Amino acid sequence: MGGESAAARHRGLPFRLPEEFGVIVALVVLVAVIGLFRPHFLSPENLLQQLGGSAFIGMLALGMVFLLAIRDIDLSVGWMFNFSAVISAKAMVFGLDPWLAAGVGILFGAGLGLANGILAVGLRIPVIIITLGTFSMFRGLSLVVNESRAVVPPDTSGSFFSLFDIRIFGSLPVVAVVFVALAVGLHLLLHHTRFGYRVQAIGSNPEAARLAGIPIARTRVQVLVLMGAISGLAGVTFLGFREAIDPVTGGEYVLAVVAAVIIGGTPLSGGWGTVLGAVIGAVIIQVISSGIIFFGIDAKWSTFVTGAVIVIAVALDHVVRRQRSRRALHYQEGL
Repeated sequence: MGGESAAARHRGLPFRLPEEFGVIVALVVLVAVIGLFRPHFLSPENLLQQLGGSAFIGMLALGMVFLLAIRDIDLSVGWMFNFSAVISAKAMVFGLDPWLAAGVGILFGAGLGLANGILAVGLRIPVIIITLGTFSMFRGLSLVVNESRAVVPPDTSGSFFSLFDIRIFGSLPVVAVVFVALAVGLHLLLHHTRFGYRVQAIGSNPEAARLAGIPIARTRVQVLVLMGAISGLAGVTFLGFREAIDPVTGGEYVLAVVAAVIIGGTPLSGGWGTVLGAVIGAVIIQVISSGIIFFGIDAKWSTFVTGAVIVIAVALDHVVRRQRSRRALHYQEGL
């Protein structure tokens, strides 16, 4: 967890361990333990379905990585997801081509993110507080538009919906491919572009970033717009996959989204983020939920387990950061 390289933590190793090595091991152990008691869980078909099942939470988690890296949290992501899907579905009901309607949904999500950004920067209020308010605002507006019932596009026989019927290797849904492709693109954006550098620099030390001439307010707004656009993309992808959007779907996603990012290793203290870690974190959340079902436990326990995993992940992150600080202090004293 955090931005220090694994190689620095394991100087005796002749190779570099990836930052996400620990969470990858955790996923493998979790899958192995469930498979030990429920061998069917290890079937290739089920493992591919786990990736597909994590796609929607995972896509939102990818955007949340940027927010945590810049020391922000967006609590409205679930309702941006829902509202964007509702707007897209309504556009289809009114006769707009599904592909164009999907584009409208993504742009609408970006607009919601822009609203969050303008409010947060303009009022100089923390994003978590602003989005606590817009959480309810977006929820209320979505319920007004969908009239508190599911929105079902009138014609789901076109190429847009047919695309999401495809199963790769017989079990892997196209939504998983969208998830992975988005993860690759956002990894490159975070770690290989000026924008990504600015995000991590602001999260690491806002004052130093300001002195370096980095436009902090503009970058924060851009991150929130990105989060909104990703929420819109996830929403229209869900609509294409399920061919409908229920009035409350997505509203409860924020807990799992934040859990996936924290479990994946992005620190709450900001300054660094891992897109790959968020992918693995989302899969871990999905595996936990599926494992509960495989063991015949009431699915309601999945929320409790997710919360417990967040507490454990945050505690471990705190312990690791304290150990690093102590090692750094001892190293400096030894110079």
